[in-house]
Amino acid sequence: MSDPTVLLERDGVRLVTEDSVATVTLCNAAKRNAQSPALWRALVEAGRLLPGSVRVVVLRAEGVSFSAGLDRQAFTPEGFDGEPSFVDLARAPGGELDATIAEYQAAFTWWRRNDVVTIAAVQGHAIGAGFQLALACDLRVVADDVQFAMRETSLGLVPDLAGTKPLTELVGYARALEICATGRFVDAEEACAVGLANVAVPAAELDATVKDLAGALLAAPRDAVIETKALLREASGRTYEEQRVAERAAQGRRLRDLAGVGE
Repeated sequence: MSDPTVLLERDGVRLVTEDSVATVTLCNAAKRNAQSPALWRALVEAGRLLPGSVRVVVLRAEGVSFSAGLDRQAFTPEGFDGEPSFVDLARAPGGELDATIAEYQAAFTWWRRNDVVTIAAVQGHAIGAGFQLALACDLRVVADDVQFAMRETSLGLVPDLAGTKPLTELVGYARALEICATGRFVDAEEACAVGLANVAVPAAELDATVKDLAGALLAAPRDAVIETKALLREASGRTYEEQRVAERAAQGRRLRDLAGVGE
């Protein structure tokens, strides 16, 4: 086993790789891992820096909270140094505003890549942007003290960091609407019951549980996992017959590969 390699550490984000597993850590515990555009750019860079050998990416956070959401400085008139404030964004032309939000969303989208399986290890509060970052991952393992909440509507905003689709896919439209519109907390028991979390464990067991899950994911051949993830990710957008066709095509690729037969 190779020694851990630190590939990135800036703006509250650390990326470490060890063999086939990469760990992205939110490391600003003093601010409860509150998020900012600088942090989002660091997350995008972490995705770009992943070596091709990585098969599993773990997203975790230091401290008592996974992420308290958007840094409250964003709501001040001056905003963040060197960044457009919310007032500036509101005054920007539509195309410029759209492009800025798309740039922010990029931090939340690469986790769905087919060539890796992503696991969020979530403890304490995961609010707003924190909730959406956990939703960006394929799987969620939560501590028994977890508290998810989507607070954007309470602030007169909408969830815009790519979290509405995975939330709706996981819990259904009615429950997703109720969670977002009320801004209430979802605890570990409910998260497991409605499909937001794969498993809940005592906080002291969170890292070990995620490590065991990562090991289990690495047991299967990589190409089979990639093909399976692609099949499952696209299933909701296909008809039953279209999914059958996709299954046959994927299985054909796997059989030809295992037999050493070209296309």
